[in-house]
Amino acid sequence: MIDLAAACLVVTALLAWVNRRFIGLPTSIGVMAASMLLSLAAIALDARHLLHEPHAAAEQLARSVDFSDVLMQGMLSFLLFAGGVHVDVRALRRFRVPVLALAFVGTVASTFVVGGLMAWLLPLVGLKLSLGYCLMFGALISPTDPIAVGGILRGSKAPPDVRTVIEGESLFNDGVGVALFVLALEATVSGAAPSAGEVGLTLLREAGGGIALGFMLGWLTYALLSSVDQYDVEVLITLATVMGGYALAQNLHVSGPLAMAVAGVVVGHRARERAMSEITRRYVDMFWELIDGILNAVLFVLLGMGVLVIDVSRNQLLGGALAVAATLVARALTVGAPVAVLSRRVGLPPGSWAVLTWGGLRGGISVALALSMPAGPQRATVIALTYCVVVFSVLVQGLTIGRVVRKAFD
Repeated sequence: MIDLAAACLVVTALLAWVNRRFIGLPTSIGVMAASMLLSLAAIALDARHLLHEPHAAAEQLARSVDFSDVLMQGMLSFLLFAGGVHVDVRALRRFRVPVLALAFVGTVASTFVVGGLMAWLLPLVGLKLSLGYCLMFGALISPTDPIAVGGILRGSKAPPDVRTVIEGESLFNDGVGVALFVLALEATVSGAAPSAGEVGLTLLREAGGGIALGFMLGWLTYALLSSVDQYDVEVLITLATVMGGYALAQNLHVSGPLAMAVAGVVVGHRARERAMSEITRRYVDMFWELIDGILNAVLFVLLGMGVLVIDVSRNQLLGGALAVAATLVARALTVGAPVAVLSRRVGLPPGSWAVLTWGGLRGGISVALALSMPAGPQRATVIALTYCVVVFSVLVQGLTIGRVVRKAFD
């Protein structure tokens, strides 16, 4: 385990240096692009019987990492808490209605739109997925990734109000997406479709329970922080909140992602303002910014190395192109259209719908959920489709979001 972690950190550090020194892309995009290019180069050289050892070593490293376990049980709690800590709560409170509507209603609607489109489109390219698997794909691909969104939007010069809505949505829609994914998975395995009441109760338990636990953890952390004034102890308390809180959420069967996002928001707003001295605030901010940056870079390097272990056939590539189109159409219908109609009423500038549609980036959470599916012939297709959407989202949408922002608001 130590050797694996060391290898991942060394590769990430080298690729981050290469990107910073020679490429100059945003860190998330740059390290993923460099990782993918090196992986493809290793595959090409090995195919020509040249430099077999580097390809074998890289593939062994990629296969050694249980991506689903590393992200869902390790990185995700830290990244969501770090994202919540730095949210502007006053702005989030102002846009709470559109944020919650997009995170909950939008994610549910997108799941069914994507699932229905894929069930209709995939047979056109010779791929067969049952409706249950199409809905699973819709559930795992509909939530936007807070890690990708936050890292890439920071350099896009999007208006603060638009950033607040899209970052707030991405923090909260993961819990909804995970709950829908679990429902679709259980229904597919059991062969019995859940009723609307069962769907509602599951969402209430997972999402509502996660939010309630997050508030409890946030307020408990605030109480502990306000009782001491020593920055190393206070940093340790926030770290314990994340690790212990996520484990507690897992054992209570409520949404860990939502709990961590809410706890981060509470700590970032109330504790930073009322329970921390200036020096403590600086150390806490620096600690969680470093955690966010390091884990973000590692995550995107692992995503780039996925080409070494994820086999994609020609038909699956065509299906991936259809999945990209279906995901963008669903995003436009469930997010872009409502925002275009209601932007003035909720206080967003005209043109926000384009940024919210194109800036809905997918990332590691979608890949992790796809990899968590049980073994079977349809699993490989879902993984391939997911990877195609994520790569397009990060490399194409991420690289062009700045241009979309300029066109929308100039």
